[in-house]
Amino acid sequence: MQLASHHQLTRTFPTDTRRWCITMAHFDEKSGIVPCQTPWGQWYQTMEEVFIEVTVPEGTKGKMVTVTFAPKQLSCTVRGEVVFKGELHEAVISDECTWTLVDNKLVQIVLTKSRRSAENCWRSLLKDQYTADPFTYDQMEKKLTLQRFQHENPGFDFSGAEITGNYSGGGPSFDP
Repeated sequence: MQLASHHQLTRTFPTDTRRWCITMAHFDEKSGIVPCQTPWGQWYQTMEEVFIEVTVPEGTKGKMVTVTFAPKQLSCTVRGEVVFKGELHEAVISDECTWTLVDNKLVQIVLTKSRRSAENCWRSLLKDQYTADPFTYDQMEKKLTLQRFQHENPGFDFSGAEITGNYSGGGPSFDP
């Protein structure tokens, strides 16, 4: 997880935020990511955010990149070529979305989900585009369910846990 993400996580959960942020950063570092590969790079997600990595020609300058955010729309243009453009799978908080050019060869985009929960596992980045294959999507759902358990039980470490049974849709509800 990147530093910018930690700041967004801090805004996300105002109660006992510092402890939660450290716990979730530790969880993501230890559990790894579940990427969906695309022709231009990859995307992956947590309960709160969607991360997009776009490989660009080495030597690309920031002024050659345009990323436009709207609650349900996203576009990325590099050197005058549209990399992707369309309606997002789910809404985001566009004011909290960011992008960064790393080493003049990688564009990193962070989208803040409007619905931040394990139940909101994105099947695709854009509507009907860059869809995770069934195995990858299954792994994404497992990871978000474990992340939910980590959030609900901060004293435990779920980063290396295996999960079986009903974990789709964020896993079982333990409410009485």
